[in-house]
Amino acid sequence: MILFPAIDLFEGKAVRLYKGDYNQMTVYHEHPEEVAKDFAACGASAIHLVDLEGARSGDTPNLDTVLKIRESTGLFCEIGGGIRNMETVDRYLQAGLDRVILGTAAAENEAFLRAAVEKYGGRIAAGADIRDGYVAVKGWTEQSALTLTDFCGKMVEIGVQTLICTDISRDGAMRGTNREMYRMLSERYRVQITASGGVSSLEDVRSLREMNLYGAIIGKAYYTGELNLKEAIEVAR
Repeated sequence: MILFPAIDLFEGKAVRLYKGDYNQMTVYHEHPEEVAKDFAACGASAIHLVDLEGARSGDTPNLDTVLKIRESTGLFCEIGGGIRNMETVDRYLQAGLDRVILGTAAAENEAFLRAAVEKYGGRIAAGADIRDGYVAVKGWTEQSALTLTDFCGKMVEIGVQTLICTDISRDGAMRGTNREMYRMLSERYRVQITASGGVSSLEDVRSLREMNLYGAIIGKAYYTGELNLKEAIEVAR
């Protein structure tokens, strides 16, 4: 299983939100590329990036910072947050990012999603951010009518190869991850599934690895020191 330590970006800084609430934001580092270098030093092979400003605006306000991270580490980089048209997909992938994650667009714009998958194949992932069983959109500020299984079934039918599923209620809450949800997903869908939200202990990492998940995202637990990233990467492997 691949461990993806995460950097959430806002105004060029590394931050974390509590349960997706922009009013509960903590700034952890003024220079995110330094955080990324530490990821690499701990043995990480990949980084999960989220442009929190982009998630609300639908633009790429942190692109320069993202490119600094990519260039300073050489690690596999995937990014999500506000990717709602082909121009933005092209901008990221042609700049050297390895994979983009469509969230709101995957839930609301099937024609765009199909076109992106047709053009870029496995470099397109879909993000399902779940609140109370339904997919949330627009930076987690609105709830769609899609259930998690509705969403995942549609993604598989379209040909999406990687699903990143986040339990919003666990994100940044340090309560452990939603193992039941990931067990169900791993048994039902034959695609690459990445767990996100509340992965905060070596036991979480071990449990997800034993489900044969493709990946898991580490966020707040790294920044607070609750989880030793180097040890977690070893457990994931």
